Amino acid sequence: MGAKRLKSVIWPLAVVAVFSSGSFGQNADTADLPLLIDARLALHNGMAEQADHDVRQYLAKHPDSADAHYLLGFILFREIQERATDENNSFRADTAKASLAEYTEGAKYRAPSYLDLKVVALDYILLEDYPDADKWLSRSLEWNPQDAESWYDLGRIKYNEASFSEALNAFEQCLKLDPQNVKAKDNLGMTYARLGRTNDAISAFQSAITWQARLQDKNPQPFIDLGTLLIDQNRSPEAITYLLQATKIAPQNGDARKLLDKAQSLANRATSAR
Repeated sequence: MGAKRLKSVIWPLAVVAVFSSGSFGQNADTADLPLLIDARLALHNGMAEQADHDVRQYLAKHPDSADAHYLLGFILFREIQERATDENNSFRADTAKASLAEYTEGAKYRAPSYLDLKVVALDYILLEDYPDADKWLSRSLEWNPQDAESWYDLGRIKYNEASFSEALNAFEQCLKLDPQNVKAKDNLGMTYARLGRTNDAISAFQSAITWQARLQDKNPQPFIDLGTLLIDQNRSPEAITYLLQATKIAPQNGDARKLLDKAQSLANRATSAR
């Protein structure tokens, strides 16, 4: 149960509306303001490239606009999100660096908000620079400790840094704010497992599974993680039950299928040895 799925914390972000609905600073030039408004509207409608074009037009006339630099930094981050399935790692890294450069430039003219720092942290995750991601997301949470999503993201960062006690705290904080967050409960289970708290891990995975009982679209990961832990505990017959459910929920998930085959093989071997 190693460090996995870190990049998956990036894609579910639902902050576009927040970034595309706020007011601009007092220094925004009113004559060219429609360019920034158009950029935010384009971003809100999922047209990141058009938003990029509009805000760069504004910056060509107003290179000292903090609002425009921060907006462009977020647009570049969104361009990465829109190509989440793209395996072009150089595009991802180059665009994340360009996003960070815009946030750095914007900070020359106005202090960033907690949302700005959150995206900075996520850019660093994309660059696999976890210490800097940790630094800026922690700072963001100092300013807004009620952001459940950021607590989850911080937990994933801490987990990947092998700071499991701190990861545990972050996931617990997330769950205090969002009590039935399946991903947070699943990751809490993973963290318990890394701390050797097997019973607590099993309980957490089972809770994450139970919370989904009435959902049509289920997350297969708690089933997979519980199955993995049960295999590690030499409890393959029990693991099969959960892994079968995982393969039904996500038939294309190769990990679930491989683990199910492993559990079935181990169970058959144990039966033959009797």
